Amino acid sequence: MGVLEKIQTANARVAAAKKAASPAQSALPLNEIIKGDCIKAMAALPDRCVDMIFADPPYNLQLGGDLFRPDGSQVDAVDDDWDKFDTFAAYDRFTKAWLREARRILKDDGTIWVIGSYHNIFRVGTALQDEGFWILNDIVWRKANPMPNFKGTRFTNAHETMIWCSKAEKAKYTFNYRTMKALNDDLQMRSDWSLPICSGGERLKDDDGHKAHPTQKPESLLYRVMLACTEPGDLVLDPFFGTGTTGAVARRLKRRWIGIEREDKYIRVASERIAATLPLDESAMLSIPEKKAVPRVAFGLLVETGLIAPGSVLMDAKRRYKAAVRADGVLATDCGKTGSIHGLGAALQGAPSCNGWSFWHVEGPDGLVSIDRLRQQHLTAE
Repeated sequence: MGVLEKIQTANARVAAAKKAASPAQSALPLNEIIKGDCIKAMAALPDRCVDMIFADPPYNLQLGGDLFRPDGSQVDAVDDDWDKFDTFAAYDRFTKAWLREARRILKDDGTIWVIGSYHNIFRVGTALQDEGFWILNDIVWRKANPMPNFKGTRFTNAHETMIWCSKAEKAKYTFNYRTMKALNDDLQMRSDWSLPICSGGERLKDDDGHKAHPTQKPESLLYRVMLACTEPGDLVLDPFFGTGTTGAVARRLKRRWIGIEREDKYIRVASERIAATLPLDESAMLSIPEKKAVPRVAFGLLVETGLIAPGSVLMDAKRRYKAAVRADGVLATDCGKTGSIHGLGAALQGAPSCNGWSFWHVEGPDGLVSIDRLRQQHLTAE
């Protein structure tokens, strides 16, 4: 049995086990968007039914007037009614109410991720602890291309914070440590992630050419989150679904999902987006069982950002060796060998080391292209 067949068999076993363990989930609104208030919608779901929650709640930005660029154009800031609260106390009551329902529907071995900015994340962190969650990490998402501070009165706000929690200190939560390490070129994944904000073709627009949603998150961010703490077939819930980034990535990675959203315009955009999203091939879906460039770019980042698609076949310049790219950035050969671009390249050649960036190539329209060229392309785009 080749490596692709082994991966398909393993995934089938995981899906069958999950189905057998959770017969009641057949009644859940799987892979659907629930229209309505998130607290009421979660209240209608059964106890301990979801494996992971990703929440991007209102930031309560408290904006004081319009903001303009130096050229006089107006910044498309977050000024929607859903982000406005009369007082901090009102925001705190709302936060505790939705977190209480989130905790009830989360499985005992599940985890929750909440993202926010300096406007709200400290209040959310307090509420998480007050509601009994156990903080595992805070992740700093450092934006590779942040919006400048046009007024010049503060530091450029170049990051957001994600808080990752289990339901209890002793909870047996999922963390795919080796997958994260492989995604980061065989180095431990750190708690500071440098990923670009949505731009170009990923930034969804409405019929008038404006941003469909002011705080759309990049798919690469959700890609890493889901690879870190879920498995194929797991159920991911997003109570503030927006334009459906969570649903789109869940479909790509063959996780099930439930979205909750009250705005019709976002539901329409999210539905169209997810319907157009193609799931990854089974051969790219298996997680791993349990010389640096300057600036450093991990091979997994090229996979996350779509420069190299999972399932792509890499080969050396003489086409002697071939390996398929998995979703976690690991390479796999038909003879069952796996490893990073550097480790597998060395193993195939019987060499003590290998610079995978120069060794591996991908087929392009005009022949083989070194993956190092794709790395340079990524750096140029940043």
